[in-house]
Amino acid sequence: MLEIVDKVHDESRQGEAVAPLQGDTRTYLKKFYIESYGCQMNFNDSEIVASILNKEGFGATRNAEEADLVLLNTCSIREKAEQTVRKRLTEFKKTKRDRPGFLVGVLGCMAERLKAKFLEEEKLVDLVVGPDAYRSLPALIEEAETGQKAINVLLSREETYGDISPVRLNSNGVTAFVSIMRGCNNMCAFCVVPFTRGRERSRDPHSILEEATDLFESGYREVTLLGQNVDSYYFVDEAAGETITFATLLEKVAAINPLLRVRFSTSHPKDITDDVLFAMARHENICNYIHLPVQSGSNRILQLMNRTYTREWYMKKVDRIREILPGCGLSTDVITGFCTETEEDHADTLAMMEYAHYDLAYMFAYSERPGTLAARRYQDDVPEAVKKQRLAEVVALHRRHTLESMQQDVGKTFKVLIEGISKRSENDLFGRNDQNKVVVFPRGNHRKGEYVTVKVEDCTAGTLLGQVVEGR
Repeated sequence: MLEIVDKVHDESRQGEAVAPLQGDTRTYLKKFYIESYGCQMNFNDSEIVASILNKEGFGATRNAEEADLVLLNTCSIREKAEQTVRKRLTEFKKTKRDRPGFLVGVLGCMAERLKAKFLEEEKLVDLVVGPDAYRSLPALIEEAETGQKAINVLLSREETYGDISPVRLNSNGVTAFVSIMRGCNNMCAFCVVPFTRGRERSRDPHSILEEATDLFESGYREVTLLGQNVDSYYFVDEAAGETITFATLLEKVAAINPLLRVRFSTSHPKDITDDVLFAMARHENICNYIHLPVQSGSNRILQLMNRTYTREWYMKKVDRIREILPGCGLSTDVITGFCTETEEDHADTLAMMEYAHYDLAYMFAYSERPGTLAARRYQDDVPEAVKKQRLAEVVALHRRHTLESMQQDVGKTFKVLIEGISKRSENDLFGRNDQNKVVVFPRGNHRKGEYVTVKVEDCTAGTLLGQVVEGR
């Protein structure tokens, strides 16, 4: 469906491989290797899979060559992600020929849609497991070890994996993802998520709070609450006689400790409420940053996309966010070249970007995904060259906005949570401020996991540069 073009602002860790669990000195009879593609939910799912496999005697490895089991946790949200996975699978064909007993599995969003091709037609994999079937992995691996093809792609209305403690893979030891719900009920015309991840179901809040508390006590200082649409979180706690909304959950997580930062992603514009905004305003440790995907600035295209809001309504939501949370960081998703999009529609999107002045944007050219409402109802009729030209204009405008946003922060001071050593120099550290902007500063005697106050002295289009003026 979508293809990321602006690599500077792509926060996904597409294709990142599993790392051995830090501090894990146990000896495992078998080793597994996992690569994750796509969204943060996929990476969190890989941590759940690692926990399940650890209990079955599998240890993680960074090296696919020494693994007994290779798993690719897939994404169907963009055509490019699917192409990458298919290419990667072919690279394991020789290993399968040379090493009897070597198993390859496909997990996640591509599992249901391409199971027949992977198992029978192309004969690339030994097992295919959907996002709601990870508990069955041990039994499926046993089945695959006998030479049988193993598959479970059934979707669930109940599964949240709330009782499984994820193994933190490739962790910096400071920030972590906590899944609070799964699935999506929003039938956006361009999106495959409702078909690959099923209906919405919210996780028991007690398990969420327990996981977040354990993370804090283990030294983590920031959690990001994850869901396809976190604002739809809704749980009736019959034992406590309490209904937990997302705003309520946010406050409960924030109350664990003032030193635990809380972020969340993703918000559907129609569902984010004043209650959420006021909860953010009440708690210093709930970060002032909201991802609010607009997709298009054209009312006609928004209707075709089944987004259920208008440009005028969205603009009022932006106004409300900035009224209650002055200085709140705002990011978005933009699709160019959706079915029947005209130059006038495109101009409306550019005008929306000028209005909202996003701090961060994920910008894509539309490509049709099989099974979606758009694929069934509309013709993908915008020429590829036009899509790319419009995308280039969107990217150029956004780059100007991000530079302006960064320049406005020069001279200001921010509280920054240190996440590690800067990629540019071992003499510098980096972290993020409340608005999710990356801040780089001299290392000194500071270390990751600390909060420091940094005065910004300079910037690039993507990074604030400064000096520590106070630490704690």
